[in-house]
Amino acid sequence: MPKWSFFLIAFIVGLTAGLVYGWVINPVEFIDTTPETLREDYRTDYILMVAEAYQGEQDIQQAAQRLAIFGSQAPSRIVTTAYQQAQQYQYTEADLQLIQELASDLENWTAAPAGETIP
Repeated sequence: MPKWSFFLIAFIVGLTAGLVYGWVINPVEFIDTTPETLREDYRTDYILMVAEAYQGEQDIQQAAQRLAIFGSQAPSRIVTTAYQQAQQYQYTEADLQLIQELASDLENWTAAPAGETIP
């Protein structure tokens, strides 16, 4: 039996054992995680997606609801922080403009009481 065949068999057994352990015996469990646990770059990407959706829909209430998953901070503050992060991560000028427009519109927006919409 050649030397490389022992290595190949050991590799396959080790890979199989590792996959069984990681997927069946002790898989990763995410419990009670929130979007606040996202890394800053992913959070900024999400806020950019909200800004892109807002550009198409022009529904500030919906944008604020989408941002509410990040906690009790004011939506305008969340977006302003994301704008600063986007500058740091060197987002394109068009993306920065979208985030800035959303932040500006959110600063001038007042939340409607539950169940009501503002025209």
